[in-house]
This record gives sequence, structure tokens and C-alpha cells, in this order.
Amino acid sequence: METDELIRHVKQVATGVWRHRWTGLAVGALVGVLGMVAVSLIKDRYEAGARVYVDTQSVLKPLMAGLAFQPDIDQQVRMLARTLISRPNVERLMDSPDIGLAPEDATDRERMVMRLMEKIKVAPSGSGNLYNISYRDTDPERARLLVERLVQLFVDSSVGTKSRDSAEASRFIDQQIAEYEKKLVDAENRLKEFKIRNFGVSGVSNQDYFARMSELADQVTRLRVELSAAEHSRNALRRELSAEDPQLPPGAVPLSGMPLQSEVDARLEAQNRQLDDLLRRYTDEHPDVVSTRRTIAQLEAQKRQEALSKDGKGRSAPTNPVFQRIRMSLAEAEANVASLRTRLAAEQARLDQVRALASRVPQVEAELAQLNRDYDIIRKNYEQLVARREAASLGVKIDQTSQLADFRLVEPASVSPLPVFPSRKILALLVIVASAGAGVAAAFFRWKSNPPIDAERALNAITGRPVLGSISLIMSNSMRLQQRKENLAFASASTGFGLVCVAWLAWIVIQGRL
Repeated sequence: METDELIRHVKQVATGVWRHRWTGLAVGALVGVLGMVAVSLIKDRYEAGARVYVDTQSVLKPLMAGLAFQPDIDQQVRMLARTLISRPNVERLMDSPDIGLAPEDATDRERMVMRLMEKIKVAPSGSGNLYNISYRDTDPERARLLVERLVQLFVDSSVGTKSRDSAEASRFIDQQIAEYEKKLVDAENRLKEFKIRNFGVSGVSNQDYFARMSELADQVTRLRVELSAAEHSRNALRRELSAEDPQLPPGAVPLSGMPLQSEVDARLEAQNRQLDDLLRRYTDEHPDVVSTRRTIAQLEAQKRQEALSKDGKGRSAPTNPVFQRIRMSLAEAEANVASLRTRLAAEQARLDQVRALASRVPQVEAELAQLNRDYDIIRKNYEQLVARREAASLGVKIDQTSQLADFRLVEPASVSPLPVFPSRKILALLVIVASAGAGVAAAFFRWKSNPPIDAERALNAITGRPVLGSISLIMSNSMRLQQRKENLAFASASTGFGLVCVAWLAWIVIQGRL
């Protein structure tokens, strides 16, 4: 039952559309004519395209790793692709006489620039550095020339950008090195002036105030212990010397032999040996050297005085060898005690001087530490910049001997033989289909807006009352003839409009092949 209802409804709609067939034909013809005019005004667009592969792998890249600065070539290539459709490049393309797109009016020029920036496409193709460059234009030759110029700009921009980046980087590094060199000289001068101004307070060692004072105190303590030990040794020698007889018994004196030295001569000889030993280790201004020379001068004066004050009895020199050895040891002990006293006095004076500067030394050392820290930071940055300059210089030499990347033209600029969408052939077919659809839709809506009552069910649905019966229409011969004429006229008009559409479509196809 549902199938019969659907068939009945379809017949009813077809009958209603057929009744308003002339309205549908008029609307379809109007839409067709308007569409034909619009499509005739539209020109076919042809797409020109090229494919470029950028090889960023180089043999020098792994070999020069760590020696020269190597930028991210892949990122630079991607940035070049994004900035290829920039305003300066588009204006350069537009002003090319071969392409012939430069308008004279400023407003038209601005519109043309914006339109070209929208129409030119540079897109990566799949993985890697493979790029598609495409452009659509009504003139296929102009589209091919423009894509060809774009490919050339893509290749040339890498060389210009690389040289410009290298020059700017070298100039910036040289400028920073000059500035840091000036800062380094200023820091060295400040450090030198500070050390000269505070000489004797901060010292030249790397120890701070408390470490130097502790070292001096330990040295003074050590010298005091050595001096006490030397004095005890000297006192013991004095006691031994006083208990020993300087003269041997008359029978024990040897008849021949070397003459025995006096006490002053022995001490003088010991001091001379000590002076020679000190001069091998210290300079003439050392306190031990000065003290020893002073002792030698005193002994020489004492020797001269003993020679002048010698009485008429003519005291002979001691003949006891033990006495002489003890006396020589005593002379050496006396010299050692004198030397230790001089050193102790000098170290005690230095310790007292450091302690007297207790309120100033910490501040001076803090300032010195800050100056050294600033100097070390500036020197470190300066050395890093110099190293970067060398790496950049090596990188520039590598750039001069090798290319940033190898641009390979996979597919040169070419134009598709058939126009791309919107193609006028496709648009013509769409216009014919749209005109037919518009005609059917117009007839349908005309019938739907004022539907006739042509069935008992429709009358029953409208009035809500039962239908008792129906009267059939019996057409006369004249009515049938009139209906045939109308059908023939509609068929002729529809056929004529169809032939016009076919002829127009054929003209569009023929024109597209020319």
C-alpha cells in the first residue's frame, strides 16, 4: 500500500510540474542565458609549477664539528621558503618586463601586489626539503615565466642571505671584542692602581689577611723556639769553655805543626763561612746577611784591638786543641744566635705591622677580591669572544668554499595543458544542469504554492466532508488538438533551448583548444 501511495504522489507531482512547464522553461532559459554570459566572461586559468629539492647534507659538516660554528641549515631553508613570497620579491617579479604585470596606477599596483602574494604558493611536499612552487594565471606563458623567476629568487636568496649573515656576525663580534678589550684594559689599570696604592697592605700573594697573619705568627713562634735552643746550646758551650784549660802542659805541646788559631780568628772564620752560605741563598739586603757582616766587622775590630793592646809578656795563643774546638763551636753558636735574633726581630716587625693594619686590611682585601672577580669575568668573556671570532672566521671560509645548500631543480617550470578549476567546460556543464534544475524547481514551487484539487482524497482532506461522487472530463476533438499544439510548442521551445546550450558548450570546448 505504501508503494502505491508513493507512486500516486510522484504522479501527482509530475502532473503539477507539467502543468507549469512554461514557467519552468522560462526560468530555466533565464538562468541558462545568465550563466552563459557569466561563463563567457570568465577566462580559463592555467597553473604553472616547479619542484625544487634542497640538499642540506655536506661532507664538511661532520668534519668541522666543534671547530667552526655551523648554523641550522634546515631551519634557514625553511625560513627562506616562508619569506620567498615577500613584498620586495613580489614587486621585483611584477616589475620584470618579461612578465608584464606592472600597472601604472598606484592603487592598481597595490592591488596587484596583494593578489600575487595570495596566488603564489610555496609549499613543502612530503618529508624533507622538497618544495612545490605554483601560480595560476589566464596567460600560461606568463605563469611559467613567473614560476621560473621564483625558482631563481629562491636559489639566489640563499647566497645573499648567507653572505649578509656572515658579514653581520663578523662585524658584531669585532665590535664586542673591541668593547671588551677596552673594558679589560680599564680593569687591568684599576687593579694595578689599587695594588700600587695599597702596596704593603694587600700584598701580592693570593692569601688573605688572616692567613698571612697566622703564617707570620707561626713563623715568629718557630724563630723564638729556634733562638731559645740556640741560646741554650751557646750557654752550654760557654760552660764547657770556661772549664777547659786553654794551655797544654809543657811536655804535651808538639814541637812542630800548624800554628793554632786564636779565639777571634776562629769566630771570624766561622762567620765568613756562614756569610758565604747566606750569600748563596739571599741577597745583600737580607737581614741575616747584614747581621753577619756586622758581626764580622766587630770581630775584625776586636782582632785589631787585641793586636794593639797585647802586653809585653807576649801571651801565647791557646795550645789545647779541645779548647780551640769548643771556642770555634761557641763562635758559630754566637753567630747563629745573632742571626736568629735578627730574623726574629724582622718577622716580629712584620707581624706588628700586619696587626696594626687590622682595621684596614680586610676592607682592602675585599676590594681586591671584587676587582679580581670583575677582571676574571671580563677576561673570560673576552677570551670566549676571541674564540668565537676564530670559529666564525673558519665558518666564513667554509661558506666561501662551499654552498649553504645544494638546490636541485627536480621539475622545471611547466604549465598544465588543460585549464585548472574553474574550467569553463566544467562551468558550462554546471550552467546547463543548473538551468534545467532551476526550471524544474520553479515549476514545482509554482504548483506547490497553488495546488489544484484533482482527486477525491484531496477534496476530502480540504473540506473534511465525504465525497459522494466525481465527474470525468471528456475532451472534445478541438480540445485534443489544442493540447497537441501546446505540447508541440513546448517541445519545440525546449529543443531549441537545448540546441542553443549544446552549441554554446561546443563553442566553449573549441575555444579552450585554440
